[in-house]
Amino acid sequence: MNVGILYSRIRRDEKLLLNELRERDHEVVKVDVRKQRFGLSDPPEDMQDVDVLVDRCLATSRSLYATQFAEAYDIPVVNAAATAEVCANKVKNSIALEQAGVPTPTTDVAFTKDAALESIEDFGYPCVLKPVVGSWGRLMAKIDSRSAAEAILEHKETLGHYEHKVFYIQEFVDKPGRDIRIVAVDGEPVAGMVRSSDHWLTNAAKGAETAEIEITPEMEELVRKASDAVGGGLLGIDLMETGVDDDGNPSGYTVHEVNHTVEFKALNEVTDVDVPARVVDWLESVAGAADTETAEATT
Repeated sequence: MNVGILYSRIRRDEKLLLNELRERDHEVVKVDVRKQRFGLSDPPEDMQDVDVLVDRCLATSRSLYATQFAEAYDIPVVNAAATAEVCANKVKNSIALEQAGVPTPTTDVAFTKDAALESIEDFGYPCVLKPVVGSWGRLMAKIDSRSAAEAILEHKETLGHYEHKVFYIQEFVDKPGRDIRIVAVDGEPVAGMVRSSDHWLTNAAKGAETAEIEITPEMEELVRKASDAVGGGLLGIDLMETGVDDDGNPSGYTVHEVNHTVEFKALNEVTDVDVPARVVDWLESVAGAADTETAEATT
């Protein structure tokens, strides 16, 4: 198998994948998107002979365009451009989850400061304001008062990019100091971890402590439905616990986000599952399915 890795920086996650691929004697082509030129008909030379292309772009814009070009060249790419399009945008992500019947936090979207303030007042305090496009917990605000809301909305309204004028407002979920990240391939869970912090943001990128978690049948069902909602692929599904029973066990979950260029190094460090090995197992199946489709199309 000849695997192309789309990247702009090789992080620990990409090194884990590269090591696993090379240990299995697969050919690997590292495709630095910063150096490529994408024509309308013919792929860049680095991409011409790959059996499957893996999108590991850091920048959302590069990810969205590079995957669309790959599909235009008839190169199998994971994740698909349509999946990237949904997952990269919180509005589209939330709509997809809601339409698929996946429990997800109550959300409003407004396009002016006044309309956004009305939504915030309806939610009550605290509530959460998020950027439409963003990762690692950046530019997220927990709003505790009307004065804070007015100040934050004014700042966003005066920022240059049009996306700052799309106000994505969400209920504050009173989770038990942690959330849950599950990495899955086409809806099948690989492994999961809890991310715990005293801060209301529990992203690993924000310094949250991580530990393995046993994936329950309820979590597994939510992961499958969330994956299907966004088109499947190699995904990170983020869940929050919404309550506990009399014994202190979780009594419900909400899916607040699905990530399409998921990082898994932290998960690999806390679980007994060999995460990169499972990912490469899946990539081999994707490439094999693509070869079968090509063979059938030519007979």
